[in-house]
Amino acid sequence: MQNNVLILDFGSQYTQLIARRVRELNIYCEIYPYHKIPDDLSGFKAVILSGSPFSVRAEDAPHPDLSQIRGKLPVLAVCYGAQYLAHFNGGKVEPSGTREYGRANLTVIKDGELLFDEIKENSQVWMSHSDTIMELPEKGVRLASTTDVLNAAYRIDGEETYAIQFHPEVYHSTDGKQLLENFLVKIAGTSQSWTPGAFVDLTVSELKEKIGDDKVVLGLSGGVDSTVAAVLLHKAIGKNLYCIFVNNGLLRKNEFESVLDQYKHMGLNVKGVDASDRFLEALKGLSDPEAKRKAIGNTFIEVFDDEAHEITDVTYLAQGTIYPDVIESVSVNGPSVTIKSHHNVGGLPDFMKLKVVEPLRMLFKDEVRRVGKELEIDKELLGRHPFPGPGLAIRILGDITAEKVRILQEVDHIFIQGLRDWMLYDKVWQAGAILLPVQSVGVMGDERTYEQVVALRAVESTDGMTADWVNLPYEFLQKTSNTIINRVKGVNRVVYDISSKPPATIEWE
Repeated sequence: MQNNVLILDFGSQYTQLIARRVRELNIYCEIYPYHKIPDDLSGFKAVILSGSPFSVRAEDAPHPDLSQIRGKLPVLAVCYGAQYLAHFNGGKVEPSGTREYGRANLTVIKDGELLFDEIKENSQVWMSHSDTIMELPEKGVRLASTTDVLNAAYRIDGEETYAIQFHPEVYHSTDGKQLLENFLVKIAGTSQSWTPGAFVDLTVSELKEKIGDDKVVLGLSGGVDSTVAAVLLHKAIGKNLYCIFVNNGLLRKNEFESVLDQYKHMGLNVKGVDASDRFLEALKGLSDPEAKRKAIGNTFIEVFDDEAHEITDVTYLAQGTIYPDVIESVSVNGPSVTIKSHHNVGGLPDFMKLKVVEPLRMLFKDEVRRVGKELEIDKELLGRHPFPGPGLAIRILGDITAEKVRILQEVDHIFIQGLRDWMLYDKVWQAGAILLPVQSVGVMGDERTYEQVVALRAVESTDGMTADWVNLPYEFLQKTSNTIINRVKGVNRVVYDISSKPPATIEWE
């Protein structure tokens, strides 16, 4: 694919955000670690250098060889990138008098500079650095300043190399998107042709070429990623796609039947497999979250393998892997230790000997939904909240029993249906109920009770990396609590989780 933008990752927490902002401009980009610059740069039209938690003055600071890039391709260096270009090219970078973090305003902008076209003085930007550029590099020309940062932006004379000490990719930089568009379109001449329609056309033709007449098996989960992957593959190879939807007994109430029904209307070749008893047996007596995950993962592999063997001559395994998973596996710091064992069917054993096909591997979550819309997938399915791979197993704290699953399914159903009825479902990124290993005293009628406590959780987020708890109306919470306690035998107390991520995670296990 031509007209790519190369983003070199120096380990910044914002690198994925840069990529998402570029993609929002309908421009295709890819992230590479700074020490793995592609040998062939002929497909790239521009390069962006990310920020970094490192200081350029540190001995272990990232120090890439940019000789194949500078002066040959337009470069935008962000934060650490700007300091790197200054420090190693005759400029001077020193610790800031005070750490420059948060909002700032551009007090001076040099006239006639394309990078700042349509951006006015006093535009708000977001700073996040503990070093500052005291002197510009050789041939450096100052383009903008803030009250505290003299060299907030500069360019290098004689080449299309630009550098900024602020972060245009975060929402707090009010003209950040305009600056990125100025650089990528007006300076680098990149075309804005990366659209959901273009992705579908290109991907379908690539899948046809790659797979030919071979058979593909795909494990459906009912979630957005696997559904969009299935529809793309079906568009490319039709009846040669075999989908398997496994009920692990830990889905939401009636979800197995309702999702199968939805798939029926989409023309997909789907086999539903109810393996609830097998999963509950594998989970018997397990309380540790990771042990539960492993038991579910192993059982899924066994069930999936049994079913895949029923189909003759399968060549490919399809997965709904998306771009954040890919970036994670080649990140600057290597694979993250926090990847949980249930995340993908990526752990399928060697004995399955299937080639892997991942049609969504270059898309972010919001892009997957836009592609799904382009494919005319049902709006309700595309708008479904994320649901954990191990299902309710990690929302039942402690050991799992059929009775606990029943209780939580009923509670969860009342909560989720209530969000829909009150028109709150689409305003929430993810919601669910958690069954706590706590019993509390209650009074029902004239009797004392000693029953379970459930917690309700609803968060707002864009990608799950950070999340805020949702301020649901008191009237809604009151009605939901009353309904749960009155209708669900075994529960006598409801609490609402008001923790944000970080420090708390979205799930409790």
